[in-house]
Amino acid sequence: MAEYKDIILLLLAYLFGSIPTSVWIGKLFYKIDVREFGSGNAGATNTFRVLGKRAGIPVLIIDILKGFAAVSLAYFGSFESSSGEFINFQIALGISSLLGHIFPVLAGFRGGKGVATLLGVVLAVQPGAASLALVVFLIVLLSFRYVSLASMCAGLSFPIIGLTVMHYTNVTLIAFSLVVAIMLIITHKKNISRLLTRQESKVKLFKVKV
Repeated sequence: MAEYKDIILLLLAYLFGSIPTSVWIGKLFYKIDVREFGSGNAGATNTFRVLGKRAGIPVLIIDILKGFAAVSLAYFGSFESSSGEFINFQIALGISSLLGHIFPVLAGFRGGKGVATLLGVVLAVQPGAASLALVVFLIVLLSFRYVSLASMCAGLSFPIIGLTVMHYTNVTLIAFSLVVAIMLIITHKKNISRLLTRQESKVKLFKVKV
């Protein structure tokens, strides 16, 4: 019976991730599908780019909460919260929500890159390392105004922080942190090309033009 409950929770985590926040907000309030503009992704970054801050901020917050809520479902599972199996189940729930965001059943399986949702996942699984990685993200973003570059730098810093600052010993956590870094690089291949050719779009953080 416990196994069935855990499977249901994994499916629920996928559905959490599948909530196409940017698509619904774009269609409901702006009468457009953000996937038809900008980078073509259904994520917070493209929402900022296409619809601006008024739409981008809610999308960012909700997408983060999707990942955090999905991982929090672990407390309703069949594992003790102090066990290694609990951490494994948290990570499995997080991966399920990421798959939902990238391949959302509620939006024709055309989603985003999952950066905001991934942030929610790592905040729930390892809040200490995730918070420090978020600091790296903000420093790079404020310095260069490239969300893609900031995301990749934060992702690469996550396993380094885990090993050197948080002193991870759990093999699953170490593997997860490395997968996070690799995944962010893979999902940003096009952004890397645009960064190298100086064609990547900068976000407008302030009204003053730089």
